[in-house]
Amino acid sequence: MFLEEVVAENGNLVVGPYLIEVSVATGGKSHEEVLGKAMLRGCQLAIEHANEHGGYHKRSIPFELVVANDNGLWGASGNEIVDMAYEDKVWAILGTIDGANSHIAIRVALKAELPMMNSGDTDPTFIETNIPWVFRCIGDDRQMGYLLVDYMYRKLKYSRVGIMRASNRYGRFGVREIKDGSRRLGHPVILEMAYQVGGDDFSLQLGRLKAANVEAIVHWGDARDGAVILNQMRALGMNHPFYACDRCVSDEFLDLAGANADGVICAYPWNPTCDDPDYVAFAHAHRKRFQIEPDTYSAHAYDGMNMLIWAIQHAGLNRARIRDVLAHRPSPYKGATGFIPLSAALDDLGEVFLARAEGGEWTFHSRADLDIPRGTIAPRDRANRKTVSAEL
Repeated sequence: MFLEEVVAENGNLVVGPYLIEVSVATGGKSHEEVLGKAMLRGCQLAIEHANEHGGYHKRSIPFELVVANDNGLWGASGNEIVDMAYEDKVWAILGTIDGANSHIAIRVALKAELPMMNSGDTDPTFIETNIPWVFRCIGDDRQMGYLLVDYMYRKLKYSRVGIMRASNRYGRFGVREIKDGSRRLGHPVILEMAYQVGGDDFSLQLGRLKAANVEAIVHWGDARDGAVILNQMRALGMNHPFYACDRCVSDEFLDLAGANADGVICAYPWNPTCDDPDYVAFAHAHRKRFQIEPDTYSAHAYDGMNMLIWAIQHAGLNRARIRDVLAHRPSPYKGATGFIPLSAALDDLGEVFLARAEGGEWTFHSRADLDIPRGTIAPRDRANRKTVSAEL
């Protein structure tokens, strides 16, 4: 999803996956419009709050949002960025969710020299392009994957883990760090099975994982698919521990999985049950405005849009200065999702968590809460050319 911030005469433009279309990038029929609508709510709330405090201060004019859809054919997102940069003459963009569309968008943003804040794409490779105009305000699958790998191997001492993932970019790139981390710790993933998004019969994949004698299964895909897979596992007598990605941390997953959800553990980029005043205020305003609880997409979009608004207020209407103000903050930005420290590649290095389902609710735990050990880099045995121990 793209969310574009336009100041002065043009308003603010929002482009995101809010219409159902067939998309090669997302694996067929769109399944991300629910996530895009949540992101839109967070941006709307940030804009409304900014306008309540006077809008763009230097000209005393309001921020506005104009919505467009980006969930079409792969590469169409580039056309949207071109329109935003040269026709709408925007000052910054917020987005996206889908990894494939994001990679196209950020390359066009580079050519147009347009600041772009990402609040929903957790693809680790998004930031590896090291484009100086691109920021991310959400923890990615690499950070969440490393925490999950440490928990499974260093804490629980598993040695045989299998993977079930969606057959799209989100699933394929999301499990790369799980696989690489497992291999580096001396326990390569035993079997990786892909499935078609939105399927109903996963018996083939589950049967092969069962035959491979895995100790635990990691799922990377949407909440609906994860719940169906979990239910079919239990129906087949597979009582394996079930781990999953952040998309499964949802009411949809809990409703579909029912009692089978108890004990499921998912990686998650933040802790939405904290009593931080900024989050409490945001959640209250979100419930009042939309009559719905905020989720990770709305919360991170709220923070991302506020970061852009903050930069515009300080830098003025100049794209390069907006970019520089964000890139050279002397301290981490404090938002509803917590502190957002940016790396040298302008990626969010904030703490990530593990979410556990129990009794129809999610509880969130830090590395320290769970006493998850970290590895240490050991000296190399030069005689035998072996590494005594490894670190992710």
